[in-house]
Amino acid sequence: MSPIIDRPTARRFLAIRHLLAPPRSLPASPESVMRVVDRLGSLQFDPLGVAGRNHDLVLHARIAGYRREITDELLYGRRQLFETYNKSLNLLPTSELPYYRISWRTFGNGSVGPLLRDHAALAEKLLAEIEAEGPKCSLDFAPEAAIDWWWGPTAAVRAVLEALSVTGRLGLARRDGNRRYYDLVERLFSAELLAATVPERDQLLHKTLSRFRGHGLLSFAGSGEVWLGIGEATLRKQLQHELLDRGEIVAIHVEGLKGERYIIARELPLLEQAQTEVAAGLTVEAGLESPRLERGCSFIAPLDPLMWDRSLLGPLYDFEYKWEVYTPVAKRRWGYYVLPVLYGDRFVGRIEPRIDAAAKSVRILTLAWEAGFDPLDEPGFVRSLAACLRDYLAFAGATFMVPPDGAGHRALFRELKAGFSTVRG
Repeated sequence: MSPIIDRPTARRFLAIRHLLAPPRSLPASPESVMRVVDRLGSLQFDPLGVAGRNHDLVLHARIAGYRREITDELLYGRRQLFETYNKSLNLLPTSELPYYRISWRTFGNGSVGPLLRDHAALAEKLLAEIEAEGPKCSLDFAPEAAIDWWWGPTAAVRAVLEALSVTGRLGLARRDGNRRYYDLVERLFSAELLAATVPERDQLLHKTLSRFRGHGLLSFAGSGEVWLGIGEATLRKQLQHELLDRGEIVAIHVEGLKGERYIIARELPLLEQAQTEVAAGLTVEAGLESPRLERGCSFIAPLDPLMWDRSLLGPLYDFEYKWEVYTPVAKRRWGYYVLPVLYGDRFVGRIEPRIDAAAKSVRILTLAWEAGFDPLDEPGFVRSLAACLRDYLAFAGATFMVPPDGAGHRALFRELKAGFSTVRG
């Protein structure tokens, strides 16, 4: 019979295994980035940078003094990380590249293959110029007519470069902003790594395991988008049960939640740690008095692995969240790019920061607290929020912050100003 844990233990376990207990506890170093990636398996990439790119926000929540240049160096300098498709476009350890070559084949056997055949002459021209002259972006080539591509009509050069990338003939040499420069994969990765072969079944098992590594407490169902790229439902269930039979994941029950949840087997000691801390009264509900367990405040990225299973947020945290960047303005409930606010083991609110790089400022567009949570009445919260905002300003390269409009937040920001001199307005 699967062990049963209560909701406080489940929340504490997720905070611990996501390196958020406390947040920003790792030093600013490439080794810390690799530690986070090792724990979570992959980081989802999204180019929107209005509040910071998604993977940078994930790392900022866990690494004190994090700067995007640290990860860029791992991607384009040391090449310990690389971009490919897993759940979506993800950053993954380069050492795991042989386990993700199946994505190259899947794209080649799908709609991308016919596109490259239809535009074979253009593809060979692009490859030849890159081979002769080094990394190039789409603007380095003569323009071609638009063709149908993933998001609609797209310049042919850009579409073919992307097609060559997702099928493994080109790789990402670097990004300048969001402009991608491509090079031949054999110049980006070692011959030994590219020659390594892994059976297709093992690749699929590895990809399936990566989803459990990412979230930490998934069911076999979960939100549909979590399992993108694994295969149809029957194959996915076979792979999930094979991981269970091999002892790589372990089933547990969480009181009040339907069905079984699964954790990575090697993380059982973290579950025991969570059980010990909850039993000792060291949960958020009881107050964390030990400096080692002091509650911290963090802003969670919309595509943080902790947020992957949106269907779990209500039953486990009594919290709702939807990333509303694709929601029409009139239908948005919270805002365009809103970050959940995690305090200890609880989601207590939402914040919508906007980085203005030219003005070196951060403007808080919206700030909302969960029903029953008063930031001024919560012991220690103002101090934790001020620390989080200071770190976020440094992450954004900003020198001051502009509070949200409205009288409802004035008392809070008066308190924040006492120890936070870069608040204006």
